Amino acid sequence: MQEILEQLEERRVQARLGGGQRRIDAQHAKGKLTARERIEVLLDEGSFEEYDMYKTHRCVDFGMDKVEVPGDGVVTGWGTINGRPVYVFSQDFTVLGGSLSETHAEKICKVMDLAVQNGAPIIGLNDSGGARIQEGVASLGGYAEVFYRNVQASGVVPQISVIMGPCAGGAVYSPAMTDFIYMVKDSSYMFVTGPDVVKTVTNEIVTAEELGGASTHTKKSSVADGAFENDLEALLEIRRLFDFLPLSFKEKPPVLPTADDPERVEMSLDTIVPENPNKPYDMREVITKIADEGEFFEVQEAHAGNILCGYIRLNGSTVGVVANQPMVLAGCLDIDSSRKAGRFVRFCDSFNIPLLTLVDVPGFLPGVGQEYSGIIKHGAKLLFAYAEATVPKVTVITRKAYGGAYVVMSSQHIRADVNYAWPTAQIAVMGAKGATEILHRSELDDVEKTAQRTKEYEDRFANPFIAAQRGFIDDVIMPHSTRRRVLRAFEALKTKNQRLPEKRHSNIPL
Repeated sequence: MQEILEQLEERRVQARLGGGQRRIDAQHAKGKLTARERIEVLLDEGSFEEYDMYKTHRCVDFGMDKVEVPGDGVVTGWGTINGRPVYVFSQDFTVLGGSLSETHAEKICKVMDLAVQNGAPIIGLNDSGGARIQEGVASLGGYAEVFYRNVQASGVVPQISVIMGPCAGGAVYSPAMTDFIYMVKDSSYMFVTGPDVVKTVTNEIVTAEELGGASTHTKKSSVADGAFENDLEALLEIRRLFDFLPLSFKEKPPVLPTADDPERVEMSLDTIVPENPNKPYDMREVITKIADEGEFFEVQEAHAGNILCGYIRLNGSTVGVVANQPMVLAGCLDIDSSRKAGRFVRFCDSFNIPLLTLVDVPGFLPGVGQEYSGIIKHGAKLLFAYAEATVPKVTVITRKAYGGAYVVMSSQHIRADVNYAWPTAQIAVMGAKGATEILHRSELDDVEKTAQRTKEYEDRFANPFIAAQRGFIDDVIMPHSTRRRVLRAFEALKTKNQRLPEKRHSNIPL
């Protein structure tokens, strides 16, 4: 018996070594953790239960019958993050470059199936050279099986991808269909075709970092939701994100204890909006002053800065926040911000996360470029997402709410549950100057009269009370009481139960 136990331990030691100590040292030399080290950081200590440690590939072509490594380049199983279950796979670059074989894919598919079956999130740690070319179409079939499961799991359990090395070719489409993608600066990249192929086909010379590095995908393409300095920071921040999310669509987000008083007032909010309506202020400051203990986990911070999206807690409960940012493009909605916020709203609605919308929007960004690129359809994505969402929705208008952008930003007309406004709110078709130029065009040569007409329009519409008289605003609140009022609104909406008309599914303007 003792001999058998020793053999088992030897097999485990061999499997844990992956591609061997030399390749592990090479991984460390690049500043990267190994597949198993990443899991140790991500999960609670001692909680990881591994599956298929001894599974190997079945390929016999191109000398592969002589290359057999237990685990076949991916570590899979489940564990806990702060006591809550999660399934995980971590690709091992020390084994054949983390390339995906038929059995490698089977291991990933197994934990994905278990995640959906048992109602727990799935986290993928990607570090792979792509499909294992020795296996030909079998490896491509493996990718397809993973892709199919990504789609089936969408909206059922949260899916998080962390790109911690190369992710190229067909491999990129699995992360692309997950809910969140995070990257590591200077050591991870994603692209459909690499720099060499790009040079051959288009004659463009570009580095891997320029083509698909963390900076490219967080700032330009918006493929990634964020990037971190190193493996350790990335994994610790994923733990933080995980704490905001429910385990599945059947559950509510977790409620964490907080010492922050739900009745707390924030007097500085009374003076945060400048007297000059054209002067910006930082909406991020409004968010952190409303949130429990000032914590705000922002999503896509580096992309479309004119809108802010992320998670806060109110009295311990997760709330998704969408807020116009006057510091960037005056808070206008454009193509990028509409896409960014629309996807965020749909995720929150999928997983029972209430939505707080903070509005200071002068309208949609004008311009030939925006129109040619389809602002009409892209703007409709955000409108569609809000109108379709059935989670509790609370809106606070802090300053400008003009034109169609007022309607889009979770107005009462598209069924926000509670709509508040600060006394500084201006709810109108457009700004006073533009309105005067249209309504009193014949008087534009008279500067004094134009100024008078503009003042008249401001007095009538540059306040929230006309909208409140019509019932479009539920109450005009003191800015300093925003945290308490919003928190109480969400408490009242906890039992909300709204059902959409029966259908197969909607057809969002993609």
